[in-house]
Amino acid sequence: MELRICNPLRRLPLLSSCSYQIKSSQVRRFSVRSCRLDPNESHKLVLQVKKKLEKDHQSLPVGKNGRDDEDMILWFLKDRKFSVDESVERLTKAIKWREEFGVSELSHDSVKSVAETGKAYVHDFLDVNGRPVLIVDASKHLPAVHDHAENEKLCVFLIEKALSALPEGTEDILGIFDLRGFGTENADLSFITFLFDVFYYYYPKRLGQVLFVEAPFIFKPIWQLAKPLLKSYASLVRFCSVETVRKEYFTDATVPANFRD
Repeated sequence: MELRICNPLRRLPLLSSCSYQIKSSQVRRFSVRSCRLDPNESHKLVLQVKKKLEKDHQSLPVGKNGRDDEDMILWFLKDRKFSVDESVERLTKAIKWREEFGVSELSHDSVKSVAETGKAYVHDFLDVNGRPVLIVDASKHLPAVHDHAENEKLCVFLIEKALSALPEGTEDILGIFDLRGFGTENADLSFITFLFDVFYYYYPKRLGQVLFVEAPFIFKPIWQLAKPLLKSYASLVRFCSVETVRKEYFTDATVPANFRD
């Protein structure tokens, strides 16, 4: 099995040894709600960031998800614990990335060919916690066959689609990796790294939890390699069964078809 280890965003050092299983009780749901300021104070900081971006990064686009998007600025401020300088740095990178990646140009038609493989999709229903659900069928991911750039486009398109379905008051989404039938031909460490880096740098705190469902033994070495690269998001991963997905995350009416009895 050949693993392509190429982080397109930033190569990170490997950390110490890692365990394969993470108990449910260890899973931590990030929330920016824990970082709150008085609305007047937070708005002042938003304006500071906005002014600094306008002064130092005039070439950045404006509008939704641009340098003057106050909702986006506030979200990054919360993520960076209201540090103006850190927020400016992260926002600059995120806005540039969105522009270079062509996020605003992604559409159903632009990812249609790879989407038709059924390897990933946004579920039609929310989970029991009111979160949009992004599902990946790992057995249909074939890195030797599918173009990696197209895979990345599909990934970002689906993240955007899931986030657009966030109900009022909900901050994050649920990710489900269906690992039934996973084999060596499906192993793709670079894509896993890309996915979590995208969430970490450009959609911070938007991934609430990740379920690895029915992980086979062959997945163990992949996890051992991937975990150190996932940074804090590794703590969001829960290994579980199909039954757990059905009983703990959905109702009988909303459970995804592939996880029904």
